Amino acid sequence: MHTTDHAEPVLPRRTLGRSDVAVTALGFGAAAIAGLLSPVDEDDAAAALEAAWGVGIRYFDTAPHYGLGLSERRLGAVLRTKPRDTYTVSTKAGRLLVPTEGGGCEGDFGDDLAHGFAVPATHRRQWDFSGDGVRRSLEESLTRLGLDRVDLVLLHDADDHEEQAFREAYPALEELRSQGVVGAIGAGMNQSRMLTRFLTDTDVDAVLCAGRYTLLEQTALGDLLPAAAARGKSVIIGGVFNSGLLADPRAGAMYDYTAAPASLVSRALRMQTVTVQHGVPLRGAALRFPFGHPAVASVLTGACSAAQVRDAAAQMQRTIPDVLWQALRSEGLLPPHVPVPEGA
Repeated sequence: MHTTDHAEPVLPRRTLGRSDVAVTALGFGAAAIAGLLSPVDEDDAAAALEAAWGVGIRYFDTAPHYGLGLSERRLGAVLRTKPRDTYTVSTKAGRLLVPTEGGGCEGDFGDDLAHGFAVPATHRRQWDFSGDGVRRSLEESLTRLGLDRVDLVLLHDADDHEEQAFREAYPALEELRSQGVVGAIGAGMNQSRMLTRFLTDTDVDAVLCAGRYTLLEQTALGDLLPAAAARGKSVIIGGVFNSGLLADPRAGAMYDYTAAPASLVSRALRMQTVTVQHGVPLRGAALRFPFGHPAVASVLTGACSAAQVRDAAAQMQRTIPDVLWQALRSEGLLPPHVPVPEGA
Protein backbone atom coordinates (compact mmCIF):
# COMPACT_ATOMS: atom_id res chain seq x y z
CA MET A 1 0.00 0.00 0.00
CA HIS A 2 1.24 3.50 -0.75
CA THR A 3 -0.10 6.94 0.02
CA THR A 4 -1.01 9.96 -2.05
CA ASP A 5 0.11 13.51 -1.42
CA HIS A 6 -2.93 13.86 0.81
CA ALA A 7 -1.75 10.95 2.98
CA GLU A 8 -4.74 8.83 1.91
CA PRO A 9 -3.93 5.13 1.59
CA VAL A 10 -4.17 3.72 -1.92
CA LEU A 11 -3.93 0.02 -2.68
CA PRO A 12 -1.45 -1.21 -5.31
CA ARG A 13 -2.56 -0.65 -8.89
CA ARG A 14 -2.18 -2.71 -12.04
CA THR A 15 -2.73 -1.53 -15.62
CA LEU A 16 -5.33 -3.34 -17.75
CA GLY A 17 -3.70 -4.98 -20.76
CA ARG A 18 -2.02 -2.43 -23.00
CA SER A 19 -4.38 0.36 -21.97
CA ASP A 20 -3.61 3.31 -19.73
CA VAL A 21 -6.40 2.33 -17.33
CA ALA A 22 -5.23 1.17 -13.90
CA VAL A 23 -7.23 -0.66 -11.24
CA THR A 24 -6.48 -1.28 -7.59
CA ALA A 25 -5.83 -4.90 -6.66
CA LEU A 26 -8.99 -4.81 -4.56
CA GLY A 27 -11.97 -3.34 -6.37
CA PHE A 28 -15.48 -2.49 -5.18
CA GLY A 29 -18.27 -4.44 -6.87
CA ALA A 30 -21.31 -2.20 -6.62
CA ALA A 31 -24.14 -4.71 -7.10
CA ALA A 32 -24.66 -5.25 -3.37
CA ILE A 33 -25.29 -1.56 -2.61
CA ALA A 34 -28.22 -1.69 -5.05
CA GLY A 35 -30.22 -4.15 -2.96
CA LEU A 36 -28.83 -7.45 -4.24
CA LEU A 37 -31.19 -10.07 -2.70
CA SER A 38 -32.17 -7.74 0.17
CA PRO A 39 -32.75 -3.99 0.62
CA VAL A 40 -29.86 -1.65 1.38
CA ASP A 41 -30.66 1.88 2.48
CA GLU A 42 -28.95 4.91 1.02
CA ASP A 43 -26.93 5.76 4.12
CA ASP A 44 -25.48 2.24 4.38
CA ALA A 45 -24.62 2.25 0.68
CA ALA A 46 -22.86 5.60 0.97
CA ALA A 47 -21.01 4.45 4.10
CA ALA A 48 -19.78 1.34 2.27
CA LEU A 49 -18.47 3.45 -0.60
CA GLU A 50 -16.78 5.95 1.72
CA ALA A 51 -15.22 3.05 3.62
CA ALA A 52 -13.89 1.67 0.33
CA TRP A 53 -12.30 5.02 -0.40
CA GLY A 54 -10.91 5.17 3.11
CA VAL A 55 -9.10 1.82 2.82
CA GLY A 56 -7.55 2.75 -0.50
CA ILE A 57 -9.87 1.18 -3.08
CA ARG A 58 -9.86 3.25 -6.28
CA TYR A 59 -11.58 0.87 -8.68
CA PHE A 60 -15.38 0.69 -8.72
CA ASP A 61 -17.46 -1.61 -10.95
CA THR A 62 -21.15 -1.11 -11.65
CA ALA A 63 -23.82 -1.87 -14.29
CA PRO A 64 -27.30 -0.70 -15.35
CA HIS A 65 -28.56 -4.18 -14.41
CA TYR A 66 -27.70 -3.67 -10.73
CA GLY A 67 -30.85 -2.45 -9.04
CA LEU A 68 -32.26 -1.04 -12.30
CA GLY A 69 -29.74 1.80 -12.28
CA LEU A 70 -29.69 2.30 -8.52
CA SER A 71 -26.09 1.09 -8.27
CA GLU A 72 -24.91 3.66 -10.81
CA ARG A 73 -26.84 6.48 -9.13
CA ARG A 74 -25.53 5.64 -5.65
CA LEU A 75 -21.97 5.15 -6.87
CA GLY A 76 -21.97 8.39 -8.81
CA ALA A 77 -23.31 10.37 -5.87
CA VAL A 78 -20.23 9.45 -3.84
CA LEU A 79 -17.62 9.52 -6.59
CA ARG A 80 -18.66 12.98 -7.73
CA THR A 81 -17.21 14.24 -4.44
CA LYS A 82 -13.77 12.81 -5.33
CA PRO A 83 -11.16 14.11 -7.80
CA ARG A 84 -12.02 12.44 -11.12
CA ASP A 85 -8.45 11.56 -12.04
CA THR A 86 -7.87 9.57 -8.85
CA TYR A 87 -10.22 6.62 -9.45
CA THR A 88 -11.33 4.14 -12.12
CA VAL A 89 -14.94 3.26 -12.94
CA SER A 90 -16.25 0.43 -15.07
CA THR A 91 -19.83 -0.05 -16.18
CA LYS A 92 -21.48 -2.42 -18.60
CA ALA A 93 -23.61 -2.51 -21.75
CA GLY A 94 -26.08 -5.01 -23.15
CA ARG A 95 -29.21 -4.24 -21.17
CA LEU A 96 -31.16 -1.03 -21.69
CA LEU A 97 -33.55 0.11 -18.97
CA VAL A 98 -37.03 0.83 -20.27
CA PRO A 99 -39.60 2.55 -17.99
CA THR A 100 -42.39 0.25 -16.84
CA GLU A 101 -45.84 1.26 -18.08
CA GLY A 102 -48.53 1.87 -15.50
CA GLY A 103 -48.05 2.25 -11.78
CA GLY A 104 -49.26 5.52 -10.37
CA CYS A 105 -46.50 5.74 -7.79
CA GLU A 106 -43.32 3.85 -6.92
CA GLY A 107 -45.12 1.38 -4.68
CA ASP A 108 -47.37 0.20 -7.52
CA PHE A 109 -44.61 -1.35 -9.59
CA GLY A 110 -43.91 -4.45 -7.54
CA ASP A 111 -40.33 -5.50 -6.93
CA ASP A 112 -37.38 -6.64 -9.01
CA LEU A 113 -36.55 -9.70 -6.91
CA ALA A 114 -37.14 -12.00 -9.88
CA HIS A 115 -33.92 -10.45 -11.22
CA GLY A 116 -32.21 -10.54 -7.82
CA PHE A 117 -32.69 -6.97 -6.59
CA ALA A 118 -34.91 -5.71 -3.77
CA VAL A 119 -35.92 -2.50 -5.55
CA PRO A 120 -39.18 -1.29 -7.14
CA ALA A 121 -39.60 -2.62 -10.68
CA THR A 122 -39.84 0.86 -12.19
CA HIS A 123 -38.06 -0.31 -15.35
CA ARG A 124 -37.64 -3.48 -17.37
CA ARG A 125 -34.41 -4.69 -18.91
CA GLN A 126 -34.21 -4.91 -22.69
CA TRP A 127 -31.36 -6.87 -24.20
CA ASP A 128 -29.55 -4.84 -26.85
CA PHE A 129 -26.12 -5.68 -28.20
CA SER A 130 -26.44 -3.48 -31.27
CA GLY A 131 -23.92 -0.71 -31.82
CA ASP A 132 -26.59 1.91 -31.16
CA GLY A 133 -27.64 0.01 -28.05
CA VAL A 134 -24.10 0.09 -26.68
CA ARG A 135 -23.75 3.83 -27.30
CA ARG A 136 -27.15 4.58 -25.79
CA SER A 137 -26.41 2.38 -22.78
CA LEU A 138 -23.17 4.24 -22.08
CA GLU A 139 -24.86 7.61 -22.48
CA GLU A 140 -27.60 6.64 -20.02
CA SER A 141 -25.05 5.23 -17.57
CA LEU A 142 -23.14 8.51 -17.62
CA THR A 143 -26.39 10.35 -16.86
CA ARG A 144 -27.14 8.10 -13.89
CA LEU A 145 -23.56 8.32 -12.62
CA GLY A 146 -23.40 12.06 -13.16
CA LEU A 147 -19.86 11.67 -14.53
CA ASP A 148 -18.36 12.89 -17.78
CA ARG A 149 -16.72 9.55 -18.55
CA VAL A 150 -16.15 5.99 -17.44
CA ASP A 151 -12.79 4.30 -17.85
CA LEU A 152 -13.78 0.76 -18.80
CA VAL A 153 -16.93 -0.52 -20.55
CA LEU A 154 -17.74 -4.23 -20.49
CA LEU A 155 -20.29 -6.13 -22.57
CA HIS A 156 -22.49 -7.72 -19.92
CA ASP A 157 -23.82 -11.30 -19.90
CA ALA A 158 -23.87 -11.80 -23.67
CA ASP A 159 -24.43 -15.57 -23.20
CA ASP A 160 -27.53 -15.78 -25.43
CA HIS A 161 -26.45 -13.01 -27.80
CA GLU A 162 -22.99 -14.17 -28.79
CA GLU A 163 -22.95 -13.40 -32.52
CA GLN A 164 -24.55 -9.97 -32.16
CA ALA A 165 -22.14 -9.12 -29.35
CA PHE A 166 -19.13 -9.91 -31.54
CA ARG A 167 -20.57 -8.56 -34.80
CA GLU A 168 -22.18 -5.33 -33.55
CA ALA A 169 -21.51 -4.51 -29.90
CA TYR A 170 -17.77 -5.14 -29.89
CA PRO A 171 -17.00 -2.90 -32.91
CA ALA A 172 -18.95 -0.10 -31.21
CA LEU A 173 -16.77 -0.46 -28.12
CA GLU A 174 -13.63 -0.45 -30.25
CA GLU A 175 -14.82 2.77 -31.91
CA LEU A 176 -15.53 4.41 -28.54
CA ARG A 177 -12.02 3.51 -27.41
CA SER A 178 -10.38 4.82 -30.59
CA GLN A 179 -12.29 8.08 -30.16
CA GLY A 180 -10.99 8.39 -26.59
CA VAL A 181 -14.50 8.23 -25.12
CA VAL A 182 -13.41 5.28 -22.95
CA GLY A 183 -9.93 4.14 -22.01
CA ALA A 184 -10.45 0.36 -22.04
CA ILE A 185 -13.00 -2.17 -23.28
CA GLY A 186 -13.92 -5.75 -22.53
CA ALA A 187 -16.65 -8.14 -21.47
CA GLY A 188 -18.04 -9.44 -18.18
CA MET A 189 -19.70 -12.82 -17.69
CA ASN A 190 -20.20 -15.77 -15.37
CA GLN A 191 -18.58 -18.16 -17.85
CA SER A 192 -15.08 -18.53 -19.25
CA ARG A 193 -15.63 -19.91 -22.77
CA MET A 194 -17.03 -16.79 -24.39
CA LEU A 195 -14.68 -14.53 -22.45
CA THR A 196 -11.81 -16.58 -23.86
CA ARG A 197 -13.18 -15.95 -27.35
CA PHE A 198 -13.17 -12.21 -26.62
CA LEU A 199 -9.51 -12.49 -25.67
CA THR A 200 -8.51 -14.50 -28.74
CA ASP A 201 -10.77 -12.99 -31.43
CA THR A 202 -10.89 -9.30 -30.48
CA ASP A 203 -8.67 -6.57 -29.09
CA VAL A 204 -10.28 -6.19 -25.67
CA ASP A 205 -8.10 -4.91 -22.85
CA ALA A 206 -9.64 -6.93 -20.04
CA VAL A 207 -12.43 -9.30 -19.10
CA LEU A 208 -14.37 -9.67 -15.88
CA CYS A 209 -14.98 -13.29 -14.92
CA ALA A 210 -17.37 -13.96 -12.05
CA GLY A 211 -17.38 -17.18 -10.07
CA ARG A 212 -15.20 -19.29 -12.37
CA TYR A 213 -11.86 -18.77 -10.66
CA THR A 214 -12.23 -19.32 -6.95
CA LEU A 215 -11.00 -21.68 -4.26
CA LEU A 216 -14.00 -23.87 -5.05
CA GLU A 217 -13.91 -23.73 -8.83
CA GLN A 218 -11.11 -23.09 -11.31
CA THR A 219 -12.82 -23.53 -14.69
CA ALA A 220 -11.14 -20.38 -16.02
CA LEU A 221 -7.70 -21.94 -15.54
CA GLY A 222 -8.39 -24.26 -18.47
CA ASP A 223 -8.96 -21.58 -21.10
CA LEU A 224 -9.40 -17.98 -20.02
CA LEU A 225 -6.36 -17.31 -17.86
CA PRO A 226 -3.80 -18.90 -20.19
CA ALA A 227 -5.30 -16.96 -23.12
CA ALA A 228 -5.05 -13.69 -21.18
CA ALA A 229 -1.46 -14.37 -20.11
CA ALA A 230 -0.39 -15.29 -23.64
CA ARG A 231 -1.80 -12.05 -25.05
CA GLY A 232 -0.82 -9.65 -22.30
CA LYS A 233 -4.44 -8.96 -21.37
CA SER A 234 -5.96 -8.65 -17.92
CA VAL A 235 -8.58 -10.56 -15.98
CA ILE A 236 -10.70 -9.04 -13.23
CA ILE A 237 -12.16 -11.64 -10.88
CA GLY A 238 -15.65 -11.23 -9.48
CA GLY A 239 -17.72 -13.60 -7.36
CA VAL A 240 -14.63 -14.67 -5.44
CA PHE A 241 -16.84 -15.99 -2.62
CA ASN A 242 -19.12 -17.84 -5.08
CA SER A 243 -22.15 -15.80 -3.90
CA GLY A 244 -21.30 -16.26 -0.23
CA LEU A 245 -20.36 -19.89 0.36
CA LEU A 246 -16.65 -19.08 0.71
CA ALA A 247 -17.36 -16.12 2.99
CA ASP A 248 -19.59 -18.01 5.42
CA PRO A 249 -19.75 -21.76 4.71
CA ARG A 250 -22.88 -23.29 6.23
CA ALA A 251 -26.04 -25.11 5.26
CA GLY A 252 -28.27 -22.71 3.36
CA ALA A 253 -25.39 -20.58 2.08
CA MET A 254 -25.60 -19.27 -1.47
CA TYR A 255 -23.49 -20.61 -4.34
CA ASP A 256 -23.67 -19.15 -7.85
CA TYR A 257 -26.81 -17.16 -6.91
CA THR A 258 -28.76 -20.18 -5.61
CA ALA A 259 -28.71 -22.38 -2.50
CA ALA A 260 -25.45 -24.32 -2.32
CA PRO A 261 -25.66 -28.11 -2.74
CA ALA A 262 -24.69 -30.10 0.34
CA SER A 263 -21.55 -31.50 -1.32
CA LEU A 264 -20.16 -28.02 -1.91
CA VAL A 265 -21.08 -26.87 1.60
CA SER A 266 -19.16 -29.86 2.95
CA ARG A 267 -16.15 -29.05 0.77
CA ALA A 268 -16.16 -25.39 1.85
CA LEU A 269 -16.38 -26.41 5.51
CA ARG A 270 -13.40 -28.72 5.07
CA MET A 271 -11.49 -25.85 3.49
CA GLN A 272 -12.40 -23.64 6.42
CA THR A 273 -11.04 -26.20 8.87
CA VAL A 274 -7.69 -26.14 7.06
CA THR A 275 -7.42 -22.35 6.74
CA VAL A 276 -8.39 -21.71 10.36
CA GLN A 277 -5.78 -24.22 11.49
CA HIS A 278 -3.25 -21.89 9.85
CA GLY A 279 -4.72 -18.75 11.40
CA VAL A 280 -6.57 -17.49 8.33
CA PRO A 281 -10.35 -17.14 7.86
CA LEU A 282 -11.62 -18.95 4.76
CA ARG A 283 -12.74 -15.64 3.27
CA GLY A 284 -9.18 -14.34 3.59
CA ALA A 285 -7.74 -17.25 1.63
CA ALA A 286 -10.55 -16.98 -0.93
CA LEU A 287 -9.94 -13.28 -1.50
CA ARG A 288 -6.22 -13.71 -2.02
CA PHE A 289 -6.30 -16.96 -4.01
CA PRO A 290 -6.85 -15.48 -7.53
CA PHE A 291 -3.62 -13.48 -7.33
CA GLY A 292 -1.66 -16.70 -7.78
CA HIS A 293 -2.19 -16.21 -11.52
CA PRO A 294 -0.25 -13.38 -13.18
CA ALA A 295 -3.10 -12.42 -15.52
CA VAL A 296 -5.32 -11.38 -12.59
CA ALA A 297 -5.27 -7.61 -12.17
CA SER A 298 -7.99 -7.10 -9.57
CA VAL A 299 -10.47 -8.94 -7.37
CA LEU A 300 -13.85 -7.34 -6.73
CA THR A 301 -15.46 -7.37 -3.32
CA GLY A 302 -19.21 -6.93 -3.20
CA ALA A 303 -20.06 -5.17 0.05
CA CYS A 304 -23.19 -3.48 1.33
CA SER A 305 -21.76 -2.10 4.59
CA ALA A 306 -18.68 -0.26 5.77
CA ALA A 307 -17.78 -3.17 8.04
CA GLN A 308 -17.71 -5.62 5.11
CA VAL A 309 -15.44 -3.30 3.14
CA ARG A 310 -13.01 -2.87 6.02
CA ASP A 311 -12.95 -6.61 6.58
CA ALA A 312 -12.11 -7.24 2.91
CA ALA A 313 -9.28 -4.71 3.08
CA ALA A 314 -7.96 -6.38 6.22
CA GLN A 315 -8.01 -9.78 4.51
CA MET A 316 -6.00 -8.32 1.61
CA GLN A 317 -3.31 -7.23 4.07
CA ARG A 318 -3.21 -10.60 5.83
CA THR A 319 -0.14 -12.79 5.53
CA ILE A 320 -1.10 -16.20 4.18
CA PRO A 321 1.53 -18.87 4.85
CA ASP A 322 2.60 -21.10 1.97
CA VAL A 323 1.89 -24.10 4.18
CA LEU A 324 -1.85 -23.25 4.08
CA TRP A 325 -1.99 -23.82 0.32
CA GLN A 326 0.08 -26.99 0.72
CA ALA A 327 -2.38 -28.25 3.33
CA LEU A 328 -5.35 -27.63 1.03
CA ARG A 329 -3.58 -29.63 -1.66
CA SER A 330 -2.68 -32.49 0.66
CA GLU A 331 -6.33 -32.71 1.74
CA GLY A 332 -7.41 -32.97 -1.90
CA LEU A 333 -9.18 -29.60 -1.69
CA LEU A 334 -7.02 -27.77 -4.23
CA PRO A 335 -5.65 -29.43 -7.39
CA PRO A 336 -1.85 -29.60 -7.54
CA HIS A 337 -1.58 -27.70 -10.85
CA VAL A 338 -3.50 -24.64 -9.65
CA PRO A 339 -1.16 -21.67 -9.00
CA VAL A 340 -1.29 -19.96 -5.62
CA PRO A 341 0.11 -16.66 -4.33
CA GLU A 342 3.67 -17.12 -3.14
CA GLY A 343 4.83 -15.60 0.11
CA ALA A 344 1.55 -13.73 0.39
